[in-house]
Amino acid sequence: MRRALYEVEASSATLMAQLVWDVSQRRDHRAPLGYLDEAVSAARHVGNASVESYATLRKSFVALYGEKNTMKGLALAQAAIQMAKFASPSLTGLSQLHVAEGYAMIGDLKECERALRKAEAQLDRVSIDDMAAEYYTPTEFNRLSGSCYLFLDLPQRAEPILRITANALASKKKSQAIALGNLTLALIRQKKLDEAAATMHCAIDAVELTRGGGGLNLAFSAGRELRRWGAEPWAREINDRLLALMVAT
Repeated sequence: MRRALYEVEASSATLMAQLVWDVSQRRDHRAPLGYLDEAVSAARHVGNASVESYATLRKSFVALYGEKNTMKGLALAQAAIQMAKFASPSLTGLSQLHVAEGYAMIGDLKECERALRKAEAQLDRVSIDDMAAEYYTPTEFNRLSGSCYLFLDLPQRAEPILRITANALASKKKSQAIALGNLTLALIRQKKLDEAAATMHCAIDAVELTRGGGGLNLAFSAGRELRRWGAEPWAREINDRLLALMVAT
């Protein structure tokens, strides 16, 4: 009974951390981290390495995307790998993906691609017995790979990966919004403005449906990069939609 209660506590705290962070549009870092610390502690009480790894990995998300502390996020993702490597190939692979993204954020192509290869190798090890199998799919691998190449300032390599990913995520609008936001950035940086504008509208459509913090932040990042064409009618239309989105948020 005590074990079951600790496992429920860990899962509930992890879910609360995710909800609070999403509702705050990824601005509140303190409360989600508090919940995740509770989840880690409860998981350790019962020796549940998968739950502890996932909570630790979500702490890395807060560091990487919220606090913008790349080295902290990288260290937490690496710690999550150590916790998961004997318990969950899915979480091992997912954590490796975020290690890759951390290296991409600091511009280390060699280590990024090494981590991507390690992450890809885990895809063949995932089985139906893996509790976290739903979190780690080929589509998720592609989404993070595309993000990595975008951080590495290689938009021409990111674009085809992100196109495939955005199409594959049609039924998962929250994740699709992130992929579309990154695809828009890849297109802007290659000066493919007509395609960027069309993709940006799709990204905003997805964000309007989900209000997910990740997609919202990327939409505004793309909007900032479009400012140099602010006098163009298509750019003004996008800006108007972003302003409406900001007011609604």
